[in-house]
Amino acid sequence: MSTKVSDHVLERLRAWDVEQVFAYPGDGINGLLAAWGRAGDKPRFIQSRHEEMSAFEAVGYAKFSGRIGVCAATSGPGAIHLLNGLYDAKLDHVPVLAIVGQTDRSAMGGSYQQEVDLHTLYKDVASEFVETVTVPEQLPNVLDRAIRTAYARRCPTALIIPGDVQELDYSPPTHAFKMVPSSLGVSAWTATPTDEALRRAAEVLNAGDKPAILIGQGAAGAVAEVREIAELLGAGVAKALLGKDVLSDELPYVTGPIGLLGSRPSYELMRDCDTLLTIGSSFPYAQFLPDFGAARAVQIDLDPHMIGMRYPYEVNLVGDARATLQRLIPLLETDRGGREWYDTVAANVRRWHETMDRRAGLAADPINPEYVARAVDPLLPDDVILTADSGSVANWYARHITMRPGMRGSLSGTLATMGPGVPYAIGAKFAHPDRPVVALVGDGAMQMNGLAEMITAAKYRDRWSDPRLVVAVWNNQDLNQVTWEMRAMEGAPSFLPSQEIPDVRYADFARSLGLEGIRVEKSEDVEAGWRAALAADRPCVIEFLTDPAVPPVPPHATWEQMEATAASVLKGDPDRGSVVKQGLKAKVQEFLPGRTRR
Repeated sequence: MSTKVSDHVLERLRAWDVEQVFAYPGDGINGLLAAWGRAGDKPRFIQSRHEEMSAFEAVGYAKFSGRIGVCAATSGPGAIHLLNGLYDAKLDHVPVLAIVGQTDRSAMGGSYQQEVDLHTLYKDVASEFVETVTVPEQLPNVLDRAIRTAYARRCPTALIIPGDVQELDYSPPTHAFKMVPSSLGVSAWTATPTDEALRRAAEVLNAGDKPAILIGQGAAGAVAEVREIAELLGAGVAKALLGKDVLSDELPYVTGPIGLLGSRPSYELMRDCDTLLTIGSSFPYAQFLPDFGAARAVQIDLDPHMIGMRYPYEVNLVGDARATLQRLIPLLETDRGGREWYDTVAANVRRWHETMDRRAGLAADPINPEYVARAVDPLLPDDVILTADSGSVANWYARHITMRPGMRGSLSGTLATMGPGVPYAIGAKFAHPDRPVVALVGDGAMQMNGLAEMITAAKYRDRWSDPRLVVAVWNNQDLNQVTWEMRAMEGAPSFLPSQEIPDVRYADFARSLGLEGIRVEKSEDVEAGWRAALAADRPCVIEFLTDPAVPPVPPHATWEQMEATAASVLKGDPDRGSVVKQGLKAKVQEFLPGRTRR
């Protein structure tokens, strides 16, 4: 039997060590589906409930495996549905390949059913490489280039294959004019800056008295080196959210997350430092960095297209974080004098942890959402993988989860889209079926798509050697982050027609699928609920009835801003009394020493 183009696509994916493809079927990829049948489901076809979830699962797989994530969808609507997940990959710099169908070549240009100009549709999201296969001889070159480009540029790429091309007999490119042969694989490689650039960077860092370091996901391969340079400089280390799992939060000089979802010590670190070293981060919010001109700064990034942004850096070092730091560290002075700055940073960190304990201990109606995150923190396994959704739950993930060595965590960073928490977790389980995974999700995101993807979790749970996939839902019947943004930024009270959402019995739904389901309605049951969920012998949905009036107070919020928010709430917010009380209670914890106050 002849080899079809579709057969060769799967064969080439296997040759690139692709083990699964996250996908949803449709007649635009019928040729590929038939090939999967002939190939004995290798690579495995992982069926989501929606193409957007396939893309998110590919992103989650790539984030937690370090390997390319692959997703596939039919022509027209299927290809369109992939877009949000692919943009998530683009903005977070994650290697993902999308394989999509297209109408037959003979029908193209004829306004045929499901005919969409996919090149135009994908030319932004897959701007580094998008190609349509029109003849068999284009393979394997375009597939190889798509994979290599995704790895090299850390981006999504796309391959469009018309339905009739999938069914053609495969013939490789020949040794002839206008043929492009190809080969498999790409070696590991390392980029480092010049000696002169490193010397200039060392001069800047050696001259500082109050150094700060900001790390992102690009520092993940340089944990030992980041620790060494931080301790050598006596620097505090703040973390962009995508770099939250790079360095342990147990280190006394790690100030935690930065930005609107960040910590007070990170805000103070950036406010007061005189030197800034940014490693592997393109953190976009310049207002949370030192005032322009207040600090001398050096940046290290592997991508020359992403360096030199956000801040007026004196030296921009293009190179791999680990290799660059290994060459930079010997150039730094070892005798740096007093420890006043380091002691100040460490004291600010200790005070912040005490503040977070107090905030989590505040009474609420019915449950304080901060307490839900604080309670699970010490219970998390050392090898846990955490995913968090966008919304107010991202605040609690950022501020209350203590990353320890071996733990992993991520969320939709730059796109900050709703809905990836559960599919990320499923992708993580396929990347590491032997590790526990916990997804922290708001009820809005759970209703948007998390409920449906629990069907996917139920479908594939027998493939995971560790059965623990815990989806925790903060159930407050409110699209809470937007509600608070309206109050703080627009001066407007909550608009119930847009913000109020139904109270869904998430635990009951999980049990209807044969999964574990736990509903927690009182504060005194929170810890026991977490323990039961983490001990479950199957995927588990645990929902907590939380108070929407507890504010995600930003670390830089002033009393004046709090008063302005309170004034806007009093204009007619339906929950105005609780909102004002909880907001003031949360803010005042920053100024109170000692034990928890209620």
